[in-house]
Amino acid sequence: MPQSSVLVRAASNGPYPSCDCLAHRFGNAAGHSDRRPVYPTDMSDAGWAVVRDAMPVPGWLEGRGGQPEAYCHRQMIDAVRYLNDNGCKWLAMPLDFPLWDRVYAFNRRWRIKGLLGELHDRLRVQDRDAARPLLRHARARFHRLALVWADGAYTGRLVDWAAEKLHLELQIIKRSDDTSGFVVLPRRWVVERTNAWLMRTRRLARDYEGLPEVHEQMVVWSMTTLMTRRLARRRA
Repeated sequence: MPQSSVLVRAASNGPYPSCDCLAHRFGNAAGHSDRRPVYPTDMSDAGWAVVRDAMPVPGWLEGRGGQPEAYCHRQMIDAVRYLNDNGCKWLAMPLDFPLWDRVYAFNRRWRIKGLLGELHDRLRVQDRDAARPLLRHARARFHRLALVWADGAYTGRLVDWAAEKLHLELQIIKRSDDTSGFVVLPRRWVVERTNAWLMRTRRLARDYEGLPEVHEQMVVWSMTTLMTRRLARRRA
């Protein structure tokens, strides 16, 4: 049967001429200046805003030498994302992207100079950043909650914030500097043990779900099964 491809237009995206990448801002953009996002892997405007703010600062912009970009970074990154997601050959890059050899050179340069790793690390959210909404949600749901145990990654301002804003005592469980070898830390082992129980449920061993809410539902199902079995044994 003949195969056909379907282009899926990304939601709420306009054309690229209004792009605020460095190449467009400084008038050096080459390639398809009128390209519109049409593939599922194309960044939305909101996604590009996140990437743009986390982009490594080029040397020429800070007076450290080098030449300004000649191609739109948004188009380049969308092209690499398309290739990575669809597994096509470099020569089979769709024609609405910049030339395949330019995309290949961009990808190679970012690998050699460590720019991709820098972008990745800037996008990564620390556990401390996610702790505030988590603690706020837990405090609103469990009104009697007064004490929370956490490991050493949560030291610092989070302890004072939890006490001031949520009236929660955030107790940090640290490993003593005097100990050596494997030592079971109080309360910290409870979390590790619970994770081990959850991993007995094969659905949770890998992330199959499309939504975080569905994955959370599977975690709740796993714990419900565990508690049901224990309560049934106790009654018996």
